Amino acid sequence: MKIHHIAIICSDYEVSKKFYTEVIGLNIIREVYREERKSYKLDLAIGDHYVIELFSFPDPPERPSRPESCGLRHLAFSVENVSVKREDLIAKGLICEDIRIDEYTGKEFFFTQDPDQLPLEFYEM
Repeated sequence: MKIHHIAIICSDYEVSKKFYTEVIGLNIIREVYREERKSYKLDLAIGDHYVIELFSFPDPPERPSRPESCGLRHLAFSVENVSVKREDLIAKGLICEDIRIDEYTGKEFFFTQDPDQLPLEFYEM
């Protein structure tokens, strides 16, 4: 029917919480600390649409970003104006790639990354 949510494990919970809420602009639905796992679980939404489950765990291994490996390659967010979003993220201190054109759709997009180097794409809709 549709994707319900995507789960992300972060290395520094407070840094990633701030990144996804204050920099990217996602809304907090619910935040839970699970004592038995020494882990936070943060449910995040775009508007009121649940999209990301952010987890913290003690000492998770680093995510291999380069060279690219099997598994999830990146997350892509739809935006109305790629140029405006890119400038907003740069103003917030992110390093963003140049805007490119999708050769199949003609739409603009660019990449940046989260605090754990998970690639994030912003794609014109």
